[in-house]
Amino acid sequence: MNPLKIIKNGLLDENPTFIQVVGMCPVLAVTTSATNGVGMGLSTTAVLTCSNVAISLIRNFVPEKVRIPCFVVVISTFVTVVQFLLQAYLPSLNNALGIFIPLIVVNCIILARAEAYASKHTPLESAFDGIGMGLGFTVALIILGSIRELFGAGSIFGLTILPKGFPLTTIMILPPGAFLTLGLLMAGLNHLRQGKREAK
Repeated sequence: MNPLKIIKNGLLDENPTFIQVVGMCPVLAVTTSATNGVGMGLSTTAVLTCSNVAISLIRNFVPEKVRIPCFVVVISTFVTVVQFLLQAYLPSLNNALGIFIPLIVVNCIILARAEAYASKHTPLESAFDGIGMGLGFTVALIILGSIRELFGAGSIFGLTILPKGFPLTTIMILPPGAFLTLGLLMAGLNHLRQGKREAK
């Protein structure tokens, strides 16, 4: 087992947002700012890592017929804990993320990693997979949120970057801006990957 390779896999090789294109609902909905991206990404990372470890620990005791319902119960437990922590310590972020925190329960990334990885690997490997996939998701949300916030509000993480006279593009912090930004980022990344393949 190579922990760095497992984490790199989630960050780059199988990035859930840019490569696998899963869990798009929160990616498009909450990235109106970089802060929201960090909050959603880290919340998902915590749930993903904890649920991966728990599922890996119980995988040999869960009957095949009730495997998915058991996974959902485990995941929803950790989501509830994360939501309570956000409500207690970061209420403004909890309000900004809204319904998308409870919806982590049915996020494709969480369920896919539980089924494809945690149910077949050791708890330690599953933990590193959760960290890698979670960080990959978080980085994607931060990039998307930063670009949208910069061109839509002139700031990143609430800090003003663009001068007052700079024309802001309000569409960037609206839903169409999410689709446009994500599409352009994915096109750019695919172009880079294609160039690397051709160079080899």
